[in-house]
Amino acid sequence: MAARIVYTDLDGTMVGPRGSFWHTAARDLTAEPATALLELHRAGVPLVLVSGRTFEQVVEAARIFAADGAIAELGAMLSWDGGRGTHRFTGELPAEHAGRTPMEVMASLGVVEELVAAHPGRLEWHAPWHTTHDTDALLRGRVDPVAVDAWLAERGLGWLTLKDNGAIPATSRMTLDPDPAPPRVYHLMPRGISKGTAIAWDLERRGIEPADAVAIGDSVSDLDMAPAVGRLWITANGAAVDGMTDRIAAVPNATVTGAPMGEGWAQAVRASL
Repeated sequence: MAARIVYTDLDGTMVGPRGSFWHTAARDLTAEPATALLELHRAGVPLVLVSGRTFEQVVEAARIFAADGAIAELGAMLSWDGGRGTHRFTGELPAEHAGRTPMEVMASLGVVEELVAAHPGRLEWHAPWHTTHDTDALLRGRVDPVAVDAWLAERGLGWLTLKDNGAIPATSRMTLDPDPAPPRVYHLMPRGISKGTAIAWDLERRGIEPADAVAIGDSVSDLDMAPAVGRLWITANGAAVDGMTDRIAAVPNATVTGAPMGEGWAQAVRASL
């Protein structure tokens, strides 16, 4: 059956190197993603962007790609109608912190500074993009999220979790220790917030059954979308990351595209029409 709606991750999925919609993973020029997007719009299938980027960034991207909605900060903020309709998810943020953003709470507790100090050379702010996030502390480095979650629980902060949002290229602005493994982007945020939770809420708002929805992604955090939709596509670049093969195999409705990034995204879109 053709999908009634498509939810898609942005970086490393819909857009490729340096956020380009016009380049393949090998940095060759391609019109395939744009052509597939045009086919999607002509078929009248709504597109919703789902990203770890900030609310303002994702809403602006939604305008550029003529998307019908946007989900920002890894599921923390949902918007529709050009950003005029919004809904914020706070997950397991403790009741005593109601009325404050998760970032305000984390700042008051000093948890990020303590976490970074516990992993010298392995974790740092994902500067400069971290400064405008309200719900999550945006970090980068090379740590084990499971071990970090245990560290948080030991300190009575089990309502927080560290989510892996995929690999990024190493750059000169980073102060991480040298390592052949690429650094990864992490989101420290309240439990109970996910791309899948936001999609499920949006589908109910729209009156669309999960079986009629498709999602496309490339990272561990994108696997959270699987329970909310009928089919999840993972682009080939995401499937090639160490450990992802086993994770994908455990998701019954997940399929890997034959090509990476934008080309794979175009394949998933066309298969959904």
